[in-house]
Amino acid sequence: MERKKILGIIAIVAIATAVMFAGCINEETPVSSPTPTATVSPTTPTGTSSLMVYSGAGMRKPMDEIGSVFEQKYGVPVNYNYAGSNTLLSQIELTQEGDVYMPGATMYIETAKEKGFVDYEQNVAYHVPVIAVPEGNPANITCLEDLTKPGVKVVLGDPKAAAIGKIAKKILEKNGIKDAVDANTIACAATVNELVVYTCMGTTDASIIWQASLIGTGNETDIIEIPQEQNLIKVIPIGTLTFSENKDYAKQFVDFVASAEGKAIFEKHGFTTYPNEKYE
Repeated sequence: MERKKILGIIAIVAIATAVMFAGCINEETPVSSPTPTATVSPTTPTGTSSLMVYSGAGMRKPMDEIGSVFEQKYGVPVNYNYAGSNTLLSQIELTQEGDVYMPGATMYIETAKEKGFVDYEQNVAYHVPVIAVPEGNPANITCLEDLTKPGVKVVLGDPKAAAIGKIAKKILEKNGIKDAVDANTIACAATVNELVVYTCMGTTDASIIWQASLIGTGNETDIIEIPQEQNLIKVIPIGTLTFSENKDYAKQFVDFVASAEGKAIFEKHGFTTYPNEKYE
């Protein structure tokens, strides 16, 4: 299928999946085992002229930069589709087109592997959930328990669409406060980037957001860290799609993202890269 047709299908799917402010849905999937750091071959593989990469919205800043560097080094343009991790998985299942999948947590790539969509993977960095509040912390939020206080307005990610939504749900369940926080939840957002906007605008008193997604928000937000024993730190994977028509390029891109050079770009944008003893 020609790329214009692929992008047209993706656009249609994106419109169909845009109704993401509905109730949060329970989804349980396993987490994959770690994979070693990649090295990148200096040679340019054979294949067609560009890559289609499905990437979680929370990785947009480092992935945009990585795409530019990869094209400069290897002459291969990289086209991105950014959305929530589960939304992307649904698009992949529908179109069965594209080259690389990079969700916000390993549970999604495990599901993709079970469906026969991913045949090679690497681990890149960590997603660390934090509580984000508007500048000045008007609701005086200091911990997860404060999200249950009467009158507190909470916005969470939609677990049907975004990795941060599913992880936030599991964090609240782990700490026995899900029902109380649900009672204070005024909306569910389709992507972590939408959560950042809610918080910066002061629409919500608190959200659970990936820490790296708040880099660059300046004085618009404050961060409350979640103690590690209460938290769920997730690994960010990347993998090649089995139906890629650019197998060599796709693997080279995955290895480049997981290489020291790729990880340095993630660190530049506030991510802790894999592996790190603190989170193992």
